[in-house]
Amino acid sequence: MTRLSVNINKIATLRNSRGGDVPNLLQVALDCERFGAEGITVHPRPDERHIRYQDVRDLKPILHTEFNIEGYPSPSFCDLVRSICPTQVTLVPDKPGQLTSDHGWDTREHAAFLEEVVTTFQKAGIRTSIFVNPDTDMIEGAAHTGTDRIELYTAAYAHDYKKDREAAIHPYKEAALAARHLGLGINAGHDLSLENLAYFHEQIPYLAEVSIGHALICDALYLGLETTVQQYLSQLQPLVSPQN
Repeated sequence: MTRLSVNINKIATLRNSRGGDVPNLLQVALDCERFGAEGITVHPRPDERHIRYQDVRDLKPILHTEFNIEGYPSPSFCDLVRSICPTQVTLVPDKPGQLTSDHGWDTREHAAFLEEVVTTFQKAGIRTSIFVNPDTDMIEGAAHTGTDRIELYTAAYAHDYKKDREAAIHPYKEAALAARHLGLGINAGHDLSLENLAYFHEQIPYLAEVSIGHALICDALYLGLETTVQQYLSQLQPLVSPQN
């Protein structure tokens, strides 16, 4: 079964654009859970332009599903994560002022650093995931760090899906197979949507988790949050073979 973790960064962006507490981030997170989401994801950046460090502290005691914190493992980020002890930490190679995550780790170049960070979090009882491109060499490098999972960066798949979905999914199938053979759990995220999610899941049915924020919140503007969460969950249902 593939879990849907809703990334609520965009809710924080909307709140911060006006000041105050509307929309209420904590209530949206609880509503996502109530509507069926199996996890909540946040990405607290150093400039706190959307999720603030205090948001992370406030979310931890009220959530009932898995809590996933994404971010670059700076000293302040690592201190925050260790103090919170979420279910999972996803390590991304973002620079401090980066608009959004747009590439995976070079797990060969940063092997020693990642191994140290992974070990630190695992000692605290936190599941670790490393954000990577669909590159088997980078996945092998991730495995050498001792990480529990990888998260496949899916922007290239989403970009090429309309043009040729079979070609778009091919490197991800190879990457997922390599990860599975190495004993790694497989997450995925970035630009997954109602348009392309079902096919991705169909082709890689052993996905552990997808983390989706931007597209889901955009769809919710038209469909409503409850309907949208339910529709994304429906894309993750296993295919049922027709009865003879």
